[in-house]
Amino acid sequence: MVCYISNTPQWRHMPTWNDHTPIYRQLAGRLAGQLLDGDPPEGEAMPSVRTLASRYVINPLTVTRALQSLVDEGLVESRRGVGMYVQPGARQRLKQVERARFLNEEWPRIVARLRQLGLKPGDLKWEE
Repeated sequence: MVCYISNTPQWRHMPTWNDHTPIYRQLAGRLAGQLLDGDPPEGEAMPSVRTLASRYVINPLTVTRALQSLVDEGLVESRRGVGMYVQPGARQRLKQVERARFLNEEWPRIVARLRQLGLKPGDLKWEE
């Protein structure tokens, strides 16, 4: 028996999903990361449910749920019969939320780890 999936280039680049968070939330996080990078630009259409389901090899209902969570966050709007579009200002709102989350959740752990390792700001190669 031949496994055709393993012979496709897409399969080799498939993302991995963890068991700690529902896949739709992980996908929503990935899509939000792309929005933060400006892909797609504000006002432009998001990839279709079918395209995303095919790209990530997941159920279209999972994709729909992920996109709905972006709608609920005000990052994407659903245009009936046309698709999902990135809201104006979505990138800036997302950046503000992510900055606050980073400073409140991630940064304290990073600072604690730096202290634990005895690293000072001068030890960090911020830019080269």
